[in-house]
Amino acid sequence: MSGGHTEGRIRQRLFVAVQHALPQHLLSRLAYRLTRSRAPWLKDRLIGAFMRSYRPEMHEAVEPDPHRYASFNDFFTRALRPGCRPIDPDASAVVSPVDGLISQIGSLDGTRLLQAKSHEYTLEDLLGLESGSPSVSRLARGAFATLYLAPFNYHRVHMPLEGTLRAAWYLPGRLFSVNSTTAAAVPRLFARNERIVCMFDNGAAPFAVVLVGALFVGSMSTVWHGQVSPRSPRQRLELPLQGTRSPLHLPKGAEMGRFNMGSTVIMVLPPGAVVWQPERRVGDSVCVGRRLARVSA
Repeated sequence: MSGGHTEGRIRQRLFVAVQHALPQHLLSRLAYRLTRSRAPWLKDRLIGAFMRSYRPEMHEAVEPDPHRYASFNDFFTRALRPGCRPIDPDASAVVSPVDGLISQIGSLDGTRLLQAKSHEYTLEDLLGLESGSPSVSRLARGAFATLYLAPFNYHRVHMPLEGTLRAAWYLPGRLFSVNSTTAAAVPRLFARNERIVCMFDNGAAPFAVVLVGALFVGSMSTVWHGQVSPRSPRQRLELPLQGTRSPLHLPKGAEMGRFNMGSTVIMVLPPGAVVWQPERRVGDSVCVGRRLARVSA
């Protein structure tokens, strides 16, 4: 084993070990407060540092001047110009719900999903459901895609298919980073972190979209419920379907939620429902509205 490889492994282990020791929720609550500050001196310094580090594509934003946003969070969750992310019009197309990177894509082995080399986790753990529950049974042996959002990405989440929200719930958990280094080192990462599960019906193709929280992700929200996390006490919560802020039925490409800071979205579809596009592979960049799969005939 080369010295460089050994040093890389040591750095990875230290990075993960530090995350275990950190007060994850305390740091994320601090990030929440800082990123929502409207004090010009603070929000402008945060935005300026972010611009220098990540160089986001501000020409795509409705408001291209980063310092005209009232807070760092408003800047971070900025809206894009109409038409900037065209949605594949083909009725059979399943599109990417986010801008990001494909970290895994493929089929479930029964109820097991691949997280990274030598790491798997179960659908039951991801959804927080018992084995044999209706939702688990409908999605077992199906298809899944794990999409990672880096800090510089657009951070709103959109519908991959037309669908009707049939159930949604919040699951408390840890707040590990969700980058590739942590995914390769922390078992069951996506089933351990805080998350929001949204279950949809789309005729013969019911599907799940799971928003996974991460370190410094100060909040997650949906268009139906507003801000869902952070919350106290951190315990499982069924999210209501009555009196929501948005219609339960949304077209493909409609906004359904958003993150503060980088995180991950996991899509799960039932067996035989879709065929992944052969050119979509692990490590590929994707954008909202671009085709990931087609619905099976």
